[in-house]
Amino acid sequence: MQLLFMINKNIRWLFAPFIASFIIFSSVYASAATEIETNAKYAYMIDYDTGQVLFEKNADEEMGPSSMTKLMTGYMIFDALKNGGITMETTFPVSIKAWKKGGSKMYVKEGDNVALEDLIPGILVVSGNDACIVVAEGMAGSEELFAEDMNAMAERIGLTGSHFKNASGWPEDGHVMTVKDLVTLSKRLYKDFPQYYHYFSQPSFTYADIKQANRNKLLYKNIGVDGLKTGYTSDNGYGIVVSAEQDGRRVFIALNGMESSRQRVAEAQRMVRYGFNGFRTLDLYSAGDAVESANVWMGKEETVPLVMEEDLKILTKKRISQQAEYNLSVSYEGPIAAPIEKGQQIAELILKKDGEVVKQVPLVAGKSVERLGLLGRMQFVVMHKLFGSD
Repeated sequence: MQLLFMINKNIRWLFAPFIASFIIFSSVYASAATEIETNAKYAYMIDYDTGQVLFEKNADEEMGPSSMTKLMTGYMIFDALKNGGITMETTFPVSIKAWKKGGSKMYVKEGDNVALEDLIPGILVVSGNDACIVVAEGMAGSEELFAEDMNAMAERIGLTGSHFKNASGWPEDGHVMTVKDLVTLSKRLYKDFPQYYHYFSQPSFTYADIKQANRNKLLYKNIGVDGLKTGYTSDNGYGIVVSAEQDGRRVFIALNGMESSRQRVAEAQRMVRYGFNGFRTLDLYSAGDAVESANVWMGKEETVPLVMEEDLKILTKKRISQQAEYNLSVSYEGPIAAPIEKGQQIAELILKKDGEVVKQVPLVAGKSVERLGLLGRMQFVVMHKLFGSD
C-alpha cells in the first residue's frame, strides 16, 4: 500500500481546525458492480469487521421478505429470553388459527401447549408458519399486536425500510423489508444473541415424529456458512440471508427475487466466494498506534500524540484494475488547551471517498500534559505575541 502524506503547514495558532491528510491508493470501498453481477433482483453484502459494503443492488428498495421475516420473530424471542420475560420451558397454547395455517409447518396440533425450546427450531430451522403464530399469540395476545411490537423493535435496532404485518412473512399488503435491513438484522442477531446463534445452523429438527431438514442448503457446502434463513413466495421469488466465516473474516449477504431454489443456492455460493476471494485485508493501524501529534496550548509539552483506541482495518480489491483513491485525514480543533488527560478524545481519523466521509474513528491523547504555571503562561503569551505560531 502506498501512503502519501500531505500536512498543512499554514495552520492558525489560535484554535484553528487542523487537518493532516494521507492519500491511500486502494480499493477500500469501491463498488463491486463492475466486477460481479447477480441474477437476484435485490442484493446486499457487507464485511462484518470493517462494515464495508462489498456489493449492493436495489438494497434500499422495499420488497416482500417472505420467510426471512422469521429472523425478526427470532429476534423478538431472543430479546424476551434475555430480559427474563420468558424461558425455554415457557409453553404457549396452539390456536385453531395456528393449526390451520398453510405453507411450511412445524405441525403443531390445536389445543396443545408447546414449549419455547421446540418452537424456536420450529421457526428458525424448519420455517414453521404455525409456530410463528403460536409464539406471536403467546407473547403479545394476537399476531397483529405482535407485529406492532416487531415494528417498535425494528425502529429501535435501526431497520429503516421494514414494516411488519405478521410474524411469519406470509404475503400481505404493507409487509415489507429491504435486503439492507435483512443484513442489519442478521448482524444484530449475531452480535446481540451469540448464545442462540447455533439455531441457524442446526441441520434438522424433529417434532411430532416428523423430521425436517434445515432449508438452507448452503450449510452443507463446506464454505463456512453458519446461517441464517431462506424464503419464498410466488410474487417475490426465492430469497436467502447468509452468514459465513472463513479465516477469521465474516460476511453477511441478503439476496431476493431469484427464479428457483437451484438459482438461489448458486447465486449465494458465488457471492460467498466473491466476498472472501475478491478482497484482502490491510491493517492500517493497531490500537495504541500514534497517528499524528497535536499542538498544545499553554502546556508543559508543545505537542501530544494522537493515538488509536481500536484497530483500523480496511478491505482492498485484489484486482489492480479495481483500485481507487481514498483520503485519510486527522482533524481536530487546535491547539489543544492544557491540561490534557491521557485517553481523552481530542481528534478524529476520517476516511473519505470522493469527498464523502465513509468512516470516522476517534483519536485520544497518548499521554497527559500538564498546564503551565502562572509564570510559564505569562512567558508563553509573550513569546506568542513576539514570534506568532511559526
